[in-house]
Amino acid sequence: MQKRLIAFIAGLACLSAVGVHAQETAEQKTVAALYQEKAQLNGHEVQVRGKVVKVNNGIMKRNFLHIQDGTGAEGSNDLTVTSDETANVGEEVIITGIVTVDKNFGAGYSYPLLVEKAHIAQAK
Repeated sequence: MQKRLIAFIAGLACLSAVGVHAQETAEQKTVAALYQEKAQLNGHEVQVRGKVVKVNNGIMKRNFLHIQDGTGAEGSNDLTVTSDETANVGEEVIITGIVTVDKNFGAGYSYPLLVEKAHIAQAK
């Protein structure tokens, strides 16, 4: 009985450690920092807080959102995000997704920087 209890407690400790690690994987960045560090961040999960400035839902079986946070110069101040989720223009959101560099969907839709498969949460 004592061995079972010890194994159970050890299992809980492992699950707790895994849960903490999973929450810490997304690195929070500004839009400008994503553009500056895009080569190093390619394939990594990141988190960005910003305002939704444009939404195109249902394009190629996903939603495209544009996020701005007030950082970056012309050409590096607007982040395109794809997600199964959506938000409304003007909303302050926190997105968490995977950085993709030089994504070409064809038909003229090419992005030097994209955050894909994003989870969208309302900022508080």
